[in-house]
Amino acid sequence: MSSNIQIDAAFDSGNIEILSIDGATARLAIRHDNESEFKQWFHFRVSGMAGREIELKIDRLKDSAYPLGWPDYNARVSEDREYWGTAASTYDAEESDGVLTIRYTPSTDIAYFAYFAPYSMERHHDLVAECAASEGVTYQRLGETLDGQPLDYLTFGEGDTQVWLTGRQHPGETQAEWWMEGALECLTDPSDSVARALRQKCTFHVVPNCNPDGSRRGHLRTNACGANLNREWENPTAERSPEVLAIRNKMDETGVDFAMDVHGDEAIPAVFLAGYEGIPDLTEEHYAGFTTYQDILNRRTPDFQTAKGYPKATPGKANLTMCTTQIAHRFRCPAMTLEMPYKDNDDLPDPEQNWSPERCKVLGRDCLAALLEFLETA
Repeated sequence: MSSNIQIDAAFDSGNIEILSIDGATARLAIRHDNESEFKQWFHFRVSGMAGREIELKIDRLKDSAYPLGWPDYNARVSEDREYWGTAASTYDAEESDGVLTIRYTPSTDIAYFAYFAPYSMERHHDLVAECAASEGVTYQRLGETLDGQPLDYLTFGEGDTQVWLTGRQHPGETQAEWWMEGALECLTDPSDSVARALRQKCTFHVVPNCNPDGSRRGHLRTNACGANLNREWENPTAERSPEVLAIRNKMDETGVDFAMDVHGDEAIPAVFLAGYEGIPDLTEEHYAGFTTYQDILNRRTPDFQTAKGYPKATPGKANLTMCTTQIAHRFRCPAMTLEMPYKDNDDLPDPEQNWSPERCKVLGRDCLAALLEFLETA
């Protein structure tokens, strides 16, 4: 019997290439997104190593999509695929063009490693089916991806305010769908008073996963043909970005009064919002919608902050190919990008899990409570 560990990634969202295995040590590399230069997401299974310390070296990370994502980052690990903790990780930019070294001693013979806790397409279908079966929820197959998967869309609520929630345009940012699970569990709970009040005031339009193909293929940032969906919003096409085309067409049909697009950020160890400072013809009143909501969320949860984030765009210089800026410009409404970390949240560190699926879900609920207060003060 071989004393070498075994490594597999031929499953939903799996991504790794095996360079060599020697006993309990392996050298690995991340596969690029299809037809794309992006690479950062990894997800693989290691077996045959109960009680042995394993050393996994992921090579050639200097040319990854976000090299600044690796310092102070810990890989995620699970032995039951339910609880995701951290595996001690170090990054050496000088070794083999950038190497992340992961060390872990499992108690069982199987352990899964990932860039962040995966959110499988099976779990996605469970989430959508459970929501579709909830009272007052309408399901629609909004379109079809290039790989032939359905683009799932849920709508509910009786109010006049049209609220759009979209997530996982970038499939490796699985934080977004964990956030969606928390938000949808809240919104479909008949005993939740925040949800009841929001459903009276709003009609919700929710696309929990905008990029099913990239999710299943194990991509970081693109769909099946290598399109970065969050750069397709100005001129989406059926050939390159049918997902964005279907969503934007539905938005044109329903109108948008408030929009949140949910993401994860590789480098910044914090939760933050990005807005639409640079869109043409921006007024103080229009931008106050964003800043007011941001202030409410900052007050409501210590997991959110405003000190760290992206540089603000120069007036009139917004990138209108992005979801948030296109929606804010197109519908003259508050729109925002919510970012969550792959690293820990430095303001409230958790050494066992760092930023986690559980905290994503709680943040989803916090964002909804902030939305209710925002609507009541508007």
